[in-house]
Amino acid sequence: MTLQQEIVGNATQMAVVSLQPGQTVYCEAGKFLFKTANVTMETRLSGPSGGGGQPQADAGGAGGASGVGGGMGGMLRQAMGTAMQVGQRALAGESLAFQYFTSTGGEGTVGFAGVLPGEMRALELDGTRAWFAEKDAFVAAESTVEFGIAFQGGKTGRSGGEGFVLEKFTGRGTVIIAGAGNFIDLNPADFGGRVDVDTGCVVAFEEGIQYGVQRVGGLNRQGMMNAVFGGEGLSLATLEGNGRVILQSLTIESLANALRKAQGGDKQGPTGGLFSTNAG
Repeated sequence: MTLQQEIVGNATQMAVVSLQPGQTVYCEAGKFLFKTANVTMETRLSGPSGGGGQPQADAGGAGGASGVGGGMGGMLRQAMGTAMQVGQRALAGESLAFQYFTSTGGEGTVGFAGVLPGEMRALELDGTRAWFAEKDAFVAAESTVEFGIAFQGGKTGRSGGEGFVLEKFTGRGTVIIAGAGNFIDLNPADFGGRVDVDTGCVVAFEEGIQYGVQRVGGLNRQGMMNAVFGGEGLSLATLEGNGRVILQSLTIESLANALRKAQGGDKQGPTGGLFSTNAG
């Protein structure tokens, strides 16, 4: 069944999800806001299963001796799969656990939000194309949507910062993402097949879009001027192909720099970019 949800708010949005009886939605730990009393909450390390994200049956159930044998093998495979998922999320710096919400005894309501001031977006997956998103963009999804981690190629990742680790969503159903500032939707095919953007502005893109990183200009006078005084550093993200792309108007780095400046702790100076002395 389709996930009924509404994005509300302006500068800082949240998603209010209406769950039908037995319907399950899951979120990354820390994105939950509120729920009605008839919605159960369960925290698990494992991602949604092929059974729709519902908890697996106890292996020691009424299956008799043969059930126990099969159950033990299933439990081992499940434990190994969970360990791999947790290991991937740990390497990616993601939350180690998911929170699952299921409505019981009638329709229930759950609220979710991102961690930065900005917009949210509900993406509808039809099973034909995956979606990729920046790290920490994921908020919540139907239990029929699979959450995974995609590691970008080494050269691209080291150059692009945010591009090294991407969240990947497959399957069918609704997934809700969040970003900073306002969202901008575009298709590179409408702009000659390619757009170059600040690496921190990429929120999400459809499968089929090629993501890469290129140096800002050459190793010449103008290239160094772009890197030193342009505030973009040495690299830009490139998005090529025909498909949906979502960008954000505010980057985490620019927000952090603005907060430091307001607190009198801005050490970036007039050059920005390459010569920034900010820690971290």
